[in-house]
Amino acid sequence: MLTFEPITNVLGATVQGANLAQPLSAGDFAAVLDALGRYGVLCFKQQSISPQNLRDFSACFGGLQRGVSGIHEPGFPEISVLSNVIENGKPIGLPDAGQDWHTDMSYNDTIGFVNVLHAIKVPHRDGRALGDTLFANMHAAYEGLTPELKTQLADYTVTHDFNKFWEGMVSRPGSTRKPLTPEQRAKRPPSVHPMFLTHPITGRKVLYCNPGYAIRINELNEAESYRLLNLLFEHQLQPKYQYRHQWMVGDVLMWDHIGTLHNALPDYAPHEHRLMKRCQVMADRIFDPDFLARSTSMHLSA
Repeated sequence: MLTFEPITNVLGATVQGANLAQPLSAGDFAAVLDALGRYGVLCFKQQSISPQNLRDFSACFGGLQRGVSGIHEPGFPEISVLSNVIENGKPIGLPDAGQDWHTDMSYNDTIGFVNVLHAIKVPHRDGRALGDTLFANMHAAYEGLTPELKTQLADYTVTHDFNKFWEGMVSRPGSTRKPLTPEQRAKRPPSVHPMFLTHPITGRKVLYCNPGYAIRINELNEAESYRLLNLLFEHQLQPKYQYRHQWMVGDVLMWDHIGTLHNALPDYAPHEHRLMKRCQVMADRIFDPDFLARSTSMHLSA
């Protein structure tokens, strides 16, 4: 039986009693789903798993995205390799840190639900792990808005564009990324989503608007959209909404894209190696009432 120990009162819980090299029971799956809504970020410590284990665990929660620009695990196109390691003069993965605040796949018509990362190598310096990941709680960010803003924005929509984020990375000093090709851009066109989403697990509102991909509030003129987006970005990134995760080798960290933002910190040098393997889970099932009802009944009967 799984247990969940809160890490902070903002976000995060450590999962006890899990072995992800084995399939989850129906009851454990339902408990993890419930905990994702409650804690936003879940850490499974000291996991020794294969790429297939990672893929199969992640696929329990929805369809898996195949990357258009990353480097994937051989034989597993659903698993992206994120790393600064160079072998034979070539990178073995796509750099993951220094990407600024965002939530993955908000640029898709079918948004992201969960990210699952397995830590293979974690850089250290002077006895301290580097490459921490920051998270921000979008349930709390919504609740912290003024009543006036909640009313004003209630029916607004936001355009999200993958290219905004990618071009920001391309323009950074020392970046090895290249602009997306027309074919790559065509695979990820802009999409439109409500400013506020009702979270499918908690039933509460979240602020679904992030600095990485949001480019326009569609109901406002350009100048007012720009002003209000920057106000919202500043609001949602207040330290009181944040949790900082310090990685350890063997961590499997999963987080809820609908209810959080994240930011990987680039505080390590090229010779300080970091290697993560990642699955990105789409929200193609989690908004289905039947899927949630089955999961809830499994949790109650476990």
